[in-house]
Amino acid sequence: MKEVDYLIVGCGLAGVSFCEELRAHDKSFVVFDDQSQQSSIVAAGLYNPVILKRFTEVWKAKEQLEMAWDFYEDLENLLGVKLDYKLPVYRRFTSVEEQNDWFNASDNPTLEAFLSPKVIKNENPAIDAPFGFGEVHDTGRIDTSTLLNHYKLFLRTINSYSNETFDYSLLSMQEKSLSYKNLNAKFIVFAEGYGMVKNPFFEYLPLNVVKGEVLTIKAPDLKMDFILKSSVFVVPENDDCYSVGATYNWEDKTHEITEEAKNELLEKFENIIHCDYELVNQMAGIRPTVKDRRPLVGTHSKHKNMAILNGLGTRGVMIGPYVAKQLFLHLLKAQPLDAEIDIKRFQI
Repeated sequence: MKEVDYLIVGCGLAGVSFCEELRAHDKSFVVFDDQSQQSSIVAAGLYNPVILKRFTEVWKAKEQLEMAWDFYEDLENLLGVKLDYKLPVYRRFTSVEEQNDWFNASDNPTLEAFLSPKVIKNENPAIDAPFGFGEVHDTGRIDTSTLLNHYKLFLRTINSYSNETFDYSLLSMQEKSLSYKNLNAKFIVFAEGYGMVKNPFFEYLPLNVVKGEVLTIKAPDLKMDFILKSSVFVVPENDDCYSVGATYNWEDKTHEITEEAKNELLEKFENIIHCDYELVNQMAGIRPTVKDRRPLVGTHSKHKNMAILNGLGTRGVMIGPYVAKQLFLHLLKAQPLDAEIDIKRFQI
């Protein structure tokens, strides 16, 4: 039998964040990943401290950002790839009233560090924005696809990656240890995303799933060096390409791309962008979300060495490192979790 400190099920943003917390504390682990969950791969990877629909601050935004910047810089050095593209977010205004709402929000003490008080005039002929933009500071994009692909390769080099579907029936739990196939461990952490709905230990938790689809557009004349937020996000990628997304479908639970989503995104894109473009790609993924918009973090009611790290939602690149550290300190030192993310809030 091989002895390790942790087993981790899932290798999306939650799993990677927890792995890095373990590596920082010299803990051994094995990750199980059947690559069935696509939400992290198709995510636009934006980090943005402001909810632009309601002009409110993201929960724990300052703490999350400070931790995330160091986290991704360390990953870039580890993997030898570029991951963090620091770009401002421009919120497109559709009226004078929206401009006024922006000015009011930028005066809010919790938002003034993130929102520029000036209206930026649109000088790009390929964009329709007669009322200009509001600029959000401390924003950018993490290349999640590059991150996950390279991180899995790294895990293989340290013999910590198993490309297989985890079989819950083979897990044997003891009070202070557990075993699975040829492995003994002290803890197990489930970071499965949408896969949690099949997990017999945590299936009672209220994880909602919403399908999202994203397009990749090639538009050489767009020349946009910022992230545009309007009825859709338009995010600069490489080689004159842009991500356009995303849709929200609460009924369809498949990973299949749809004509309906493509048409919806293209219609919204064409309403704000006036230049030639080519549709390069379309992807779909299932996002795990929670009704109170907080992650699911904590330990099983009977097995204190079994934990969950899930429900990061659309802001996974920001919140992942923060909640991973919370869970690690909770398991290692019994440090209390933030009540807002602790799964005890759903226990009967």
